[in-house]
Amino acid sequence: MRTAKQGAPVEKKTLLHAEEIRRTMERLAYEVIERHGEGANLALVGIQRRGVELAKRLKSVLEQRFGREIPFGSLDINLYRDDWTNLDGQPQIHKTWIPFPVDDREIILVDDVLFTGRTIRAALEAILDYGRPKRVELLVLVDRGHRELPIHADYVGKKVNTSQQEQVDVYVKEQDGEDVVFLSEMK
Repeated sequence: MRTAKQGAPVEKKTLLHAEEIRRTMERLAYEVIERHGEGANLALVGIQRRGVELAKRLKSVLEQRFGREIPFGSLDINLYRDDWTNLDGQPQIHKTWIPFPVDDREIILVDDVLFTGRTIRAALEAILDYGRPKRVELLVLVDRGHRELPIHADYVGKKVNTSQQEQVDVYVKEQDGEDVVFLSEMK
């Protein structure tokens, strides 16, 4: 979930409801299959928090299609952030768990929202601490634009043009009790 630094949400617009999120994740899984064939060297890494839940959903679809287990891990990028001095409080640290060798893998990094690109920069740095993958691709549920770094997603569920006064909030059933994506305008 992304939060803005100014004001409280004024108006919420639903971008994706539960069924649309389900269909979008299924479509993204088939895009991965199309690009990776049987995916023999494929692994998934979800970025804490909601990227992990989305990666688990992607993993389920891929495993059904391939008929085998896909290596999966979770990544906390908080220690790799470049904005520690700008934060109001200390970030909550979650678990990084990558139980497979990263070297020479084709890793699909999964996150909920792509915004400035700084989270992905941190994630790439964190992954490289575990080894040298053959390739890293990025899959996001929502791309809202406003990049500050030259980073793009290889797989995008929904592209939304936003203003700096808006935020995109992704809720997943596993953590929030419902699947929904909102666009909120800030005061």
